[in-house]
Amino acid sequence: MDPQALRAFAAVAREGNVSRAAERLHLSQPAVSLQLKALAEATGVQLFTRTPQGMALTPDGAALLPLADKALGALAEFGSAAAALHSTVRGRLRIGTILDPEFTRLGAFLRQLVETSPQIDTALRQGMSGEVLGRIDADELDVGFYLDLPDAPIGAPWARKPLARFNYRVLAPAGWGPQVRDMDWKALASLPWLDTPPASVHHRLQQSVFGPGSITGVQPRRVALVDQEASMLDLVRSGVGLSLARDAIAMREAQARGLAIAERVALACELSFVCRAERSGEPVIAAAWSALDAVWA
Repeated sequence: MDPQALRAFAAVAREGNVSRAAERLHLSQPAVSLQLKALAEATGVQLFTRTPQGMALTPDGAALLPLADKALGALAEFGSAAAALHSTVRGRLRIGTILDPEFTRLGAFLRQLVETSPQIDTALRQGMSGEVLGRIDADELDVGFYLDLPDAPIGAPWARKPLARFNYRVLAPAGWGPQVRDMDWKALASLPWLDTPPASVHHRLQQSVFGPGSITGVQPRRVALVDQEASMLDLVRSGVGLSLARDAIAMREAQARGLAIAERVALACELSFVCRAERSGEPVIAAAWSALDAVWA
């Protein structure tokens, strides 16, 4: 059936008059009359009878009116669904993750993204923050979480959304409290330290206080290279040496296992979300940033 003929039929049925129906449809009266005639011929059913007041539905016309309304409603729904597809964000989003999911609010972020942009397919890849940056630059990831000193430059081609600031503390084995509690960075450098790869935020934080151009100008005594936070904690618990730890983890370890915290020193750090600056306006990436805003508001 011609949708225009169905609209003319429904309009005349409700107005009871061809003239008023034509005005409602923004058509001429002859055009509406021709559509009614075409529909009657197509169905083989008399739809209206003429009365002194205008047009009245026949019993057959009255029986078909609800079906005409249903058909027109389905057409409108089809049109709305097609229009919605044009504004639906869809695609694949490759996300670089770091640390534990609870700290980055990864679950809440993905839930928000699924609710607001269900057509986005996500893929996660865990690593150190420096590795995440490199993989985004190599187009192996689209976005990712990143850790560094607050406001530390990472280069012009990057878009960066700060999420949270916190402190790293110096964590020492149990029983080392009297030895490390009142030490400054220069004194702490003389003790054994756990080292991390350059891609780790621990490495960048240590560089800010140790080595050439740092606030101490001295190198710490490094005794082991570790690339996992869980391994660092295990070695500190075992008495191997010192390590940096997020303040919440340091407090937890001090309370639960008696590990010592150097109370005079701390290093500020910032968690952020990054992508290549030229890609920040892409719909999939923009949807991810909006989801983060909702979670970290």
